[in-house]
Amino acid sequence: MKNFGEVLTAMVTPFDDNLQINLSKTRELASYLVENGSDGLVVLGTTGEVPTLTFEEKVKILETVVDEVGDRAVIVAGTGSYSTEASIRMTRKAEEIGVDGIMLVTPYYNKPPQSGLVRHFKMIADKTSLPVLLYNVPGRTSRNIEPDTVLKLSQVENIVAIKEASGNLEQVSTLTRILPEDFSVYSGDDNLILPVLSVGGQGVISVASHLVGNEIKQMITEFKSGNLLDAIQLNKRLGKIFKAIFVTTNPIPVKSALNLTGMEVGNARPPLIELSQSEKEYLLDILKEFDLL
Repeated sequence: MKNFGEVLTAMVTPFDDNLQINLSKTRELASYLVENGSDGLVVLGTTGEVPTLTFEEKVKILETVVDEVGDRAVIVAGTGSYSTEASIRMTRKAEEIGVDGIMLVTPYYNKPPQSGLVRHFKMIADKTSLPVLLYNVPGRTSRNIEPDTVLKLSQVENIVAIKEASGNLEQVSTLTRILPEDFSVYSGDDNLILPVLSVGGQGVISVASHLVGNEIKQMITEFKSGNLLDAIQLNKRLGKIFKAIFVTTNPIPVKSALNLTGMEVGNARPPLIELSQSEKEYLLDILKEFDLL
C-alpha cells in the first residue's frame, strides 16, 4: 500500500467518567468517522493521547477499531515512541491485530541526530511487512526530520509516506519535489491542507474531520478535480473551525466539541485539563455557526 487515502482522522480515544477507555464509544466513533468523510483512521496518535495509554489499553483499542471498521477503512496504528525496542514490540502487536499500516513519530525527548533517526526508523520497518507512515512534528518532539533524511528513508521498501506537521511549507514543497512520485506527503495541520495539496501533497491526517469530515473530503475532491475556486471557498469557510479546535492544546478542544455535539468521548487524561469557560464559549459559538449543535 503506497496510498492510505486522502482524509485520515487522527482519532481521539474515548474515556468514561473515570477516565478509563470506553470501548463501546470507540466503536461508535470509529463508525461515525468512516461514514462521514474519513478514508481511514489513525489510531493511537497525538490526538489519541497515546502517551497516557498502557500497552494493554493500546491493544484493546486497536482490536476494537479493527473489528468495527477494518473492512471499511484503512487503519493506521501509531506504534512509535522514543524507544526503538518498545516501538518494535508495539508494531509487531499491531500487525498481529490486523491494522493496515503503522505511524512512527520522531523519537521525542532523547533528540537523536539525523543518522539516529534513519537507524531508528529502519530498524522498526525491518521488523514488519506493513507500510510505514513517518510522523514529523518538531513542535512536540523538538527534532525535525530533515528532507534529506526522509529521502534516505524513502529507499526502504515499506516506508511509503510522511505526515508533515512542521508547519513549514518550504519543507513540504522540498519533500514533494525530491521524493519518489509514489511516496505520499500528508498535511498534519488542518489549516494547511490546501497549501500542502498545492505543492503536491496527497491529503491530510486531520483533527477537524471529527466534526467536518465530509466538508474536508469535498474540499480535497474539488481541488483535485481542478475546481480551485470552490476549494478555496470551502477552505475559507472551514478556517474558523480549524482555528477553534486548536484554541488550546490538542486534543482538549476536539474532545470538548465532540462532547458538546452529543458524541460523549469523555475528558482528556491528566496532565491535560478541560477548556476554560471562555474557551468553551468561543468553541460553542463556532459549533453553532456550523450547525453542529
